[in-house]
Amino acid sequence: MGMIAVALQAETPFEPWKTSGDPVAKLWQRVSSGAVQLDVTDEKTYLHQVLRELEVPLESQVLVFSKTSLQNALIGPLTPRAVYFSEEVYVGWVQGGAIELIGIDPLNGPQFYVLNYPFIKSQKPELTSQEICLNCHEGSRTGGVKGMLVRSVYVDEAGQPLLRHGSHLSDQESPISERWGGWYVTGKHGPERHMGNVIAHETEVDVTIDREKAANVTSLAPFISTKPYLTGTSDIVALMVLEHQVVMQNKITEAGKNTREAMARQRDLQKAFNEPVTTEPQGSALSVINGQVDRLLKYMLFMDEYKLMDDGIEGGAPFQDSFLRNRKESKDGRALKDLQLLNRMFKHRCSYMIYSKSFEALPDPFKDKFYARLWKILQGEDTTTDFASLPESERIHIRTILRETKEDLPGYWR
Repeated sequence: MGMIAVALQAETPFEPWKTSGDPVAKLWQRVSSGAVQLDVTDEKTYLHQVLRELEVPLESQVLVFSKTSLQNALIGPLTPRAVYFSEEVYVGWVQGGAIELIGIDPLNGPQFYVLNYPFIKSQKPELTSQEICLNCHEGSRTGGVKGMLVRSVYVDEAGQPLLRHGSHLSDQESPISERWGGWYVTGKHGPERHMGNVIAHETEVDVTIDREKAANVTSLAPFISTKPYLTGTSDIVALMVLEHQVVMQNKITEAGKNTREAMARQRDLQKAFNEPVTTEPQGSALSVINGQVDRLLKYMLFMDEYKLMDDGIEGGAPFQDSFLRNRKESKDGRALKDLQLLNRMFKHRCSYMIYSKSFEALPDPFKDKFYARLWKILQGEDTTTDFASLPESERIHIRTILRETKEDLPGYWR
């Protein structure tokens, strides 16, 4: 998560009354009021408490050793950065450094912060806003909005990305062969070969990595000591879920931003021409919203997901158990979070991020068009080729799950 890093520095003092309400800001309000006191006994205790207060499972830990963060000087193959995540919060921690935090504000998208650790006893925990993160976290790679990304790079023995040999942005559509360069990966993946767990070696014209050495690793003991970390894994399923989730969040943020801007332009034009101001999208606003609906649905329904090879993926039970804790279950026991991991990630190809606070906060003009299109797809009435690969049995299961677990559906869904 992240791109080429810059020096860590405090920017704007955090002012909780100016936030829109992301989980990190809410935690800091509790800390500022004295309702929560952070335990600074040691770094590990401190990190564990921050995760617990933010309701981020420690089992979500994945480890990245490429120097692609704010804290490059502290990161390398022997001292990777740990990343933890929930649907609303992303946490990065480096030994001897600060905690990087991203809290998802439902209306304004990701908010970037750094929380220091008071290595000097006279210091105290301090949270600062980090807009400098937007040098990498806002641009074409994130859909033109503030967002997150998982990057795969060739890495030298110091952890430095060898960018002249190219890099990849990883998501659910990426071949396994292009994923996780600069990351540690624990778990089994059969005949598939990824870029993780190894150092790249340059020749005069090319770069090579030992993909066999990297493959089907179930312990990181041959590579690093995991004693400083909260768990001993960098779970392959956690990595795949993270890749899906950050792009899904970016697309939700993009849809909200572009819809609000399009509707604001429509209102301005209607006022300028003395026309009735309407909340129903028309003309260019309608085109923008329909385009965003189509983009979001293709990703949400996994239309171009990479098909896993014969043996599928096998990660550890701790991450999967923590991931499923908040699953929303239909009467017949099905949920959108249910994992498949044989030829694809999920049993029911509709993203659980449809339950996220960011999705629920999308403007009504967008959600109206989105739900109408999704209903047609799940009813089999959308005959476009984009959604033809979703079989009838799966459409029925998704429709039933949503109808029994999603409260804001239009009446015609019932």
